[in-house]
Amino acid sequence: MLKRIGSYVTVIFGSALIASGFNLFLIPHRLLSGGVSGLSMLVGYFTPLNISLLYLLFNIPLLVAGWFQLGRRFIVLSILSVASTTWMMTLIPVRVVPSDMLLASVFGGVMVGIGSGISFRAGGSSGGFDILGSIITRYRDFPVGTIIAGMNGLVILAAAYFDNNWNLALASMVSIYVTGKVVDMIHISHIKVTVYIVTNRTEELLKQLLVLQRGVTKIRTEGAYSHVEKDMLMTVTTRYELAELKRIIKTTDPQAFVNIVETVGVMGSFRKR
Repeated sequence: MLKRIGSYVTVIFGSALIASGFNLFLIPHRLLSGGVSGLSMLVGYFTPLNISLLYLLFNIPLLVAGWFQLGRRFIVLSILSVASTTWMMTLIPVRVVPSDMLLASVFGGVMVGIGSGISFRAGGSSGGFDILGSIITRYRDFPVGTIIAGMNGLVILAAAYFDNNWNLALASMVSIYVTGKVVDMIHISHIKVTVYIVTNRTEELLKQLLVLQRGVTKIRTEGAYSHVEKDMLMTVTTRYELAELKRIIKTTDPQAFVNIVETVGVMGSFRKR
C-alpha cells in the first residue's frame, strides 16, 4: 500500500514539473512540446479553446488503447498523470520566465523530460505519444525517448508548414530533443547489462534470482591458479533492475565475485517490462 501511494505521489510530482514546463517556458513563447501536448498547444494557439482541456481530451483515446496493450497499473498511473497535469495547468499561471526563446525551449524541455521520466520510473507515463512509444517498445527494443522524439518531430514539421514560422518550429524541435534525452537518462530500463556471478552458494542465489523472472545460465568453472571448481551464474537484466540484483547478491553471498558489463544488444527471448 505504501509503495502504491509513493507511486501516486511521484506521478503527481512529475505532472507538476510537466505543467510548469508548459506554462512557464513553452506556452508563453508559443512553442510546441510535440505529440498530444503539442497538438493541444497548436489548436489552443489558434482557437479560443483551453489548452489544458484539449490535452485531456486528446489523451483519452490513447489511454483507452493503452489499457488493452500495456496493462492496468501502467494506464491507471498514466491517467493519474494526465489528470494531474491538466489540473496543474489550470493552477500554474502562464508567465514568461526566460525572455529568450531558445532558453525557454531548452529549460522547458528539461522540465517536461524530468516530469515524463519520473512518471516512467514510477511505472506509468505522461500520456500522449509516451503511450505509443511504450507500445512500440513492447515489440521493438528501442529507447522510449528516441521513439517519442521521432514521432514528435513529425508533428513539429507539420505545425511549421501550416503556421509558416520556422523559428518557432526549430526552437520547438530543440525542446523535444532535450525532452527525449532527459527521458532516456531517467528511464533507463532499455539499457541492458550482463552480470557474471562466481559463487559457492549456487542454489541459494538461484532461489533468489529466479524470482526476478530473468533467465539465468549456470556454468561450471575452475580457478586457473587455485584449481578450485565453482559455479558461474550469467544473467542479462536492465540497468533499472540492477540495484535489486546487487542487493540479492550481497545478502546471499557477500564473497561472490561479480562482473557487470553493458550489453550492446540481445537476441532471442528477453522479457520486457
